[in-house]
Amino acid sequence: MLFDDTYKTINAPSEGIFRDKGSKFIAYAYPITTDEEIKSILQNLRAEHAKARHFCWALRLSPDRSLFRIQDDGEPSGTAGRPILNAMLSADVTNLLIVVVRYFGGTLLGVPGLINAYKTAAVDAITAAQIIEKTVNDIYEVQFDYLVMNDVMKLVKDEQLNVLSQNFDNSCSLKFEVRKANLNAVIGRFDKIEGAKLKYLYTA
Repeated sequence: MLFDDTYKTINAPSEGIFRDKGSKFIAYAYPITTDEEIKSILQNLRAEHAKARHFCWALRLSPDRSLFRIQDDGEPSGTAGRPILNAMLSADVTNLLIVVVRYFGGTLLGVPGLINAYKTAAVDAITAAQIIEKTVNDIYEVQFDYLVMNDVMKLVKDEQLNVLSQNFDNSCSLKFEVRKANLNAVIGRFDKIEGAKLKYLYTA
């Protein structure tokens, strides 16, 4: 097998907490699929925690775990976002945003103390979550002639493709999800159906 076609994420938002010398670190973990979701999540947290000092976060996206972003939000560089990200790397989870909200307790924790606090809060949130395994799926659209409808539907059923949308008119189209590991076999079968045109849309 050339690549891993599964990844781990959390199935629902979760929370964790860590306290040190009067400071409180509340971690919120959210399953996400795009980084556009960050803005509204942060707005909600800022509204909910109006007196908090810092909103530090890290995110990992994409099944191959290649996309990540970190934000120290005023904490010394490398003491917040990076430890939160490291907690995700250790747990091998992706498609995840963790925001740690800090209430300052009046005593400085120093760099090692901050790194420990942000990481521990993030680990606590991940531990509290239910981790699920998902497959990496490619989304395709196939266009075909009404006459070969039966062939297409048989293939969909045989390969257990997840149909996302369909349109059956004179020219028909079908949007489906296929697990990456099964992709070549599915494409090979579509190639044998006359007039069926496949178009790759995106990977989920």
